[in-house]
Amino acid sequence: MKSLSDIAFSMLDLVPVRDQGTAAEALNNAVAVARHVERLGFTRYWLAEHHNMDGIASSATAVLIGHIAGKTERIRVGSGGVMLPNHPPLVVAENFGTLETLYPGRIDLGLGRAPGADQATMRALRRDRLGDGADFPEQVDELEMLLGPRRSQQSLLAIPGEGTNVPIWLLGSSLFSAHLAAQKGLPYAFASHFAPRYLHDALRIYRENFQPSAVLDKPYAMIGVPLVAAPTDEEAEYLATTAFQRVLALIRGDSLKQKPPVKSMAGLWLPHEQDAVGNFFGLAVIGGPEKVRSRLEILLEQTGVDEIIFTSDIYDHELRLRSLEIVAGLRG
Repeated sequence: MKSLSDIAFSMLDLVPVRDQGTAAEALNNAVAVARHVERLGFTRYWLAEHHNMDGIASSATAVLIGHIAGKTERIRVGSGGVMLPNHPPLVVAENFGTLETLYPGRIDLGLGRAPGADQATMRALRRDRLGDGADFPEQVDELEMLLGPRRSQQSLLAIPGEGTNVPIWLLGSSLFSAHLAAQKGLPYAFASHFAPRYLHDALRIYRENFQPSAVLDKPYAMIGVPLVAAPTDEEAEYLATTAFQRVLALIRGDSLKQKPPVKSMAGLWLPHEQDAVGNFFGLAVIGGPEKVRSRLEILLEQTGVDEIIFTSDIYDHELRLRSLEIVAGLRG
């Protein structure tokens, strides 16, 4: 059985904007988080594409990846992910081909099938189409072609991009991308940090149907895990109320700016909302060091994954850095 020291730890940053903060503060904090997890030995630092959300500052994902890569030295930097229905594959290939050319061997391209936005935002992003992701496999094929070596009589080129072979990951919160990642022999990341329901089915499908490729000879799976670590269980549970409030706001359609933790969520949510937030955080790791260790070891035993990518929605920036330091210290 794998131990925590056998797997890679990584970071997925939503670049949170605080209720009394600014986007500039959030972007500066992102640089500090990336440098911090690099020092802690994390493998990669990813950013997620979101649009039209006032509490998330990672909308210009490729721009921010370049900024972070320029402020760090070794850690892999990438997208977790780029929502491919929002973009022409050629533009994605040019963006990430440029990033790979500037920071060779350090860029990842994680791809999502969902648009991750409402209809109005989708229309603003892609005025020529309102896709439902049905052509996602064809878009991935086109990206692989554009980032791979030039083919005979190939007329469409990504410059930079051609021949960079930027590593492509498929991301998913359902079972579709598990099938596609297995078929194409690509690494797979499941979004269990917000949609844990299909985790085990997705991993099973990916592993059972995996076909070796030029990229991988065996499956490589990563899962997202919400993390709130503190010196004591009680403090961690208190700090986690920031994340609970944010998901509650998402359910209600309210502002997603980070709110300070509260002593109790009682009175802030209705029973069905509490259940919905609880389902969202079904795989969350919240507690002091020993509770975090135990929870992660159980999760690793149940899934056998190769890598865990943490999200950490903590209001106080320094306490967020401390949370990541605590979990890094558990690897032995």
